[in-house]
Amino acid sequence: MLDEQLPIIYLSILLVLLAIAGYLIFSQVVKVRKTEGKISKLENKLKQEKGTALEYYELGRLYLEKKLYTQSGKLFQKALKAGDIEPENKALIYNGLGYSYFANEQYDVAIRQYKQALENNPEYIIALNNLAFAYERKKLLAQAIETYEETLKYDPDNATANRRVESLRKRFVSSS
Repeated sequence: MLDEQLPIIYLSILLVLLAIAGYLIFSQVVKVRKTEGKISKLENKLKQEKGTALEYYELGRLYLEKKLYTQSGKLFQKALKAGDIEPENKALIYNGLGYSYFANEQYDVAIRQYKQALENNPEYIIALNNLAFAYERKKLLAQAIETYEETLKYDPDNATANRRVESLRKRFVSSS
């Protein structure tokens, strides 16, 4: 009896796996189309008229998602030039700009941008983590540890900072 039901069980499992795969593929296609639609809409608007800082930032952020780092950096620069921006929003733009430079392995420029972000919002955890990671890439371990510790002052439960500072302390002690 079990021998007769075995093919049905296998087919049922296969059907469930195919349904899950189909759902995941469909949801990914919908997500990509939605992102591409936003990009297209913003690009068309910005070609026709001068945009706001928010529009340039949003398009730059979408380009970061697509790993178009150079283009996103240019858009973040336009966002900074677009007008009067609140310090918290400037921090977001500078952080995005720093990330675009970091992704292009321009660590010195990225560090400058992250510091600008922190001048506008000293408690900006993401910028602190990004700055510390840029220091790591530059092999400036003491500055990286110090920056991660600063992150932990504002957010003691920050998993990234906790994990990285422990790892760096071990490396720093062994290299000293």
